[in-house]
Amino acid sequence: MIRVLKIAAAAAAASTLLAGCSLLSSPDPVQMYRFGSVSGAGEPATPAAQVQVAMRRPEFAQAVREDRILGVTGTETAYIKGARWVSSADILFNDALETAFAAQSTRVRLVGPRELTRAPQALDIDVRTFEARYASPGATPVITIVARTRLLNSQDRSVMAERVFTVEQPAGQNRVSAIVDAFDVATRDLHTQIVNWTDQNARDLPNPGR
Repeated sequence: MIRVLKIAAAAAAASTLLAGCSLLSSPDPVQMYRFGSVSGAGEPATPAAQVQVAMRRPEFAQAVREDRILGVTGTETAYIKGARWVSSADILFNDALETAFAAQSTRVRLVGPRELTRAPQALDIDVRTFEARYASPGATPVITIVARTRLLNSQDRSVMAERVFTVEQPAGQNRVSAIVDAFDVATRDLHTQIVNWTDQNARDLPNPGR
């Protein structure tokens, strides 16, 4: 009788353990997304006169620097459930902007960090806002991106030109796929503006050498 009770208790414990494991091993699915695709990226522009500009990775606000998508309603913030960027937002933004320069710029060539040549000027970008803004809970959000962009003299770090860009792009629906599409459109719009602004403001300065 004692042996039977022990077997029954062991079976009950095993059943409870398996049930617990089943619950722990079934997390909510997360869909991965990206942004910043560039039309015509396979056909790089050929600058008439290449002005060399270095660009470090854009700085993002802490709340949106990684792979989560931020939603804001009034003073309340929350990350959108079940959706993440395929990589951290600052890396996706940087890679897409480099592609935009290669495809669209008519004057500027970005100098990469591994190149031995030093560029006479640097592009500094601080992304202060990168979020989906809701007028009220459940409303269709507006994607809002605010970025401070500066051209700096590499020799003395003086500011040669500065502008704050603000882009707002309404999502088609309050659905994750529509919100991501709006992020993509807004980012491409911002990148085109940054490329054009840099083309207009970059100067043909003497190269400082190595």
